[in-house]
Amino acid sequence: MEKKRDLLEKGALVQRDYQTYAIVPHLPGGLCTFDQLRKIADTAEKYKAAALKLTGAARLAIVGLKEEDLDNVWTELGMPPAAAVGLCVRSIKFCPGTTFCRLGKQDAVTLGMKLDELYHGTDMPSKFKIGVSGCQNSCAESWIKDLGYIGTSKGWKVVAGGNAASKPMIAQVLAEDLSNDDALALTDKIVRRYKQHTKPHRLGTFIEKMGGIETLKKELGLA
Repeated sequence: MEKKRDLLEKGALVQRDYQTYAIVPHLPGGLCTFDQLRKIADTAEKYKAAALKLTGAARLAIVGLKEEDLDNVWTELGMPPAAAVGLCVRSIKFCPGTTFCRLGKQDAVTLGMKLDELYHGTDMPSKFKIGVSGCQNSCAESWIKDLGYIGTSKGWKVVAGGNAASKPMIAQVLAEDLSNDDALALTDKIVRRYKQHTKPHRLGTFIEKMGGIETLKKELGLA
């Protein structure tokens, strides 16, 4: 158990062969510099990784590393590990939004980066995923995230309780037409309320057990 904890602290996930490991450097929202991308590729090649894998959370996993190389790999990368496992905010996935996409209605990159800064790795009752989509096409899969943000011409629609796990759930609308500041303030309320829960339920199950979305709205002062 002690060895397992030590490896998890190094951001190392044992692979199918139970001999090699994958690590995931934290690149918020999947954005990275040219230098970071070169460093990942060069380090993976130097330590004979089996593969580089783009993940569903818009991250880049280095797969097939030897245990004895993990410390050196992290040192050479000079990047923190992503929160890939555990009862915490695992990932904040966001689309290009108005920064890059002609369809964007809201600035998903700015909001996504702020959410990442505030919440990535934060302890939670269960795993917790966030998606920020700059328009209603929902490219960041906001409807199947614990918390989702969807840009409209009037502001942010905030949805809660989704997941794509073994029992999928579609999120429900909590609030609409919010500014960035209002969306962040609502996020803080949701997180603080959810962290009072003592069982490892995803947010959607927590909402169900408390009586449904309308009950949550009342507790948050939205109804």
